[in-house]
Amino acid sequence: MVALSIRKIIHVDMDAFYASVEQRDNPELRGKPVAVGGAAARGVVAAASYEAREFGVRSAMPSVTAARKCPGLIFVPPRFDVYKAVSQQIRAVFAEYTSMIEPLSLDEAYLDVTENLKGMEIATEIALEIRAKIKQVTGLNASAGISYNKFLAKMASDLNKPNGQAVITPKNGPRFIEQLPIKKFHGVGPATAEKMLRLGIETGADLKSRSLQFLVEHFGKSGPYFYGIARGTDERQVRPDRIRKSVGAEDTFSVDINDLDLATAELRPLAEKVWRYCEAQRVTGKTVTIKVKYSDFTQATRSRTSTLPVAGVAQILEAASALLGAVYPFRRSVRLLGVTLSSLTNDQSVDDEEQPQLDLAL
Repeated sequence: MVALSIRKIIHVDMDAFYASVEQRDNPELRGKPVAVGGAAARGVVAAASYEAREFGVRSAMPSVTAARKCPGLIFVPPRFDVYKAVSQQIRAVFAEYTSMIEPLSLDEAYLDVTENLKGMEIATEIALEIRAKIKQVTGLNASAGISYNKFLAKMASDLNKPNGQAVITPKNGPRFIEQLPIKKFHGVGPATAEKMLRLGIETGADLKSRSLQFLVEHFGKSGPYFYGIARGTDERQVRPDRIRKSVGAEDTFSVDINDLDLATAELRPLAEKVWRYCEAQRVTGKTVTIKVKYSDFTQATRSRTSTLPVAGVAQILEAASALLGAVYPFRRSVRLLGVTLSSLTNDQSVDDEEQPQLDLAL
């Protein structure tokens, strides 16, 4: 019998990345509660330092709520160009150890170090070296999780944050999962966790006790994934060529909007931001989606897919404007608009002389 090779996966996650960059670059912010984001009434926290987290401040929290939880909170406007530059430094460190790198965002990535460029056999030592090199190059702390699959590596990276690492071995994996509360499972969002709780699934052991048929019946195509991770099985590979599925931009207004023309005018900067990303990454897409969030926090989305990828910001804006018109008159005044381009691809070029037109039939 041939023994199966055990994969060695590392999940690296920067600690409070945006906030840590700001504290690094401004000594006056060090040791203080910092929130990256807008301090305005409609602002949202993009990231919070660990000092702020002690007061319950979290990313995606409304700024007014964050300020109420932490009266001394310091708001700092985001500098995404700086964060992206630091992220590139971090990925250069990863590349010294493996070519099998799957970035998830600017501040986290999976690395497959089963076969690595340093010829090192122990993944925990690789993770230690990577974290030390990141600290040396950027001055920032990173945490890491090491395991035999992506799910457990991701879970492990949270165990000893900040500035720590943890390993979950094949021997310990199943027991770790059985004891894990379902709401802490990576890939189980709040709505799914709530549904599982209604079905009597509170822990990994509860999830493991459910049959594949039961999970498919209640969770559809996610059923097999839940069935596998409950048993410590996750066959997903680290994919260096992973293509982002969508790119979007949104804005929360200081004053709600009721007028269609005013709302339509707000789509242009969003479409331009989306297309700047597409140009920088040499990608385009076929599906334009708008999100409309109303004053009562209910929301509506509308999408349209063209047969050919869009060729420029004008086409994104044209599609978004038509989709917005389809939800007018608005149910309530509008507090937020978003524009997303999805079905992304980087393997097709658009001829400047023959730009495809979106089919805007609603």
